[in-house]
Amino acid sequence: MERSQITYDTLIQITKAISTIRDPEDIVLITVEGVTHALKAKGCALFLINSRNNQLGLAGSYGLSQEYLDKGPVSAARSIASALRDLQPVAIYDVNDDPRIQYPEAARREGIASILSVPIILGTRLFGCMRIYTATPWEFSLNDVNFTQAVAQVVGMAIEMCRVNRGLKESIDILKTMRDPKLMAYNKRTPYEGVPTGFTREEIAQAS
Repeated sequence: MERSQITYDTLIQITKAISTIRDPEDIVLITVEGVTHALKAKGCALFLINSRNNQLGLAGSYGLSQEYLDKGPVSAARSIASALRDLQPVAIYDVNDDPRIQYPEAARREGIASILSVPIILGTRLFGCMRIYTATPWEFSLNDVNFTQAVAQVVGMAIEMCRVNRGLKESIDILKTMRDPKLMAYNKRTPYEGVPTGFTREEIAQAS
C-alpha cells in the first residue's frame, strides 16, 4: 500500500512538473529521475525510435554510467524487440540468461540484473520506449508496470506537444512576418485600378 502511494504521488508530481515545461530535454530528465526514485531502481532511460534506421535513440537517462550508454547503437529489432513489435510491456528477470538482451555483457558490467521495457505509443504510432533497470533480480509487479506505462504515455504526449507547439510557433512567426506591412510589398489593387475605361475600334478589331 505504501509503495502504491509513493508511485501515485510521483505520477502527480511528474505530471505537474512537465505540464509547465516547454523544453523536451528537461521533460525527459525530470521523468527518468522521478521514475528511478519512485521505483527505487538503479536507473531509467527513455528512447525515441528512429523509423529511418530502426534504432532507438537515447533521449535521456538517470543512474546509468556513460560507459553503458556508449555501449553501441540500440536496435529496435534486437533489443527487447517484442516490447516494440507487440506494443506491450516486457519484463526481463535475469539479463544474464535472456536472449532478448542485445548487450548482455555490457549489462553485467553495469551491474544490471533486471529490466522492464515499456513502449510509448501515440495513437497507433510507436514513439519510443521507457526502460527501468534494477541492480538486483526484480519481479516487476502489476503496479510497477502500470505506473511506468502511465508515466511513459504522459511524457510521450508532452514531448509531442512540445514539437507541435514549436512548429506552430514557427508557423505563426512566419505568418506574422509575411503580414507585416513594413516587410510586405504593397500590391493590392482597388476594384477599378488597372482596368481600362474603354476600348478604341482598332483595339476591338485586333481582339476579334
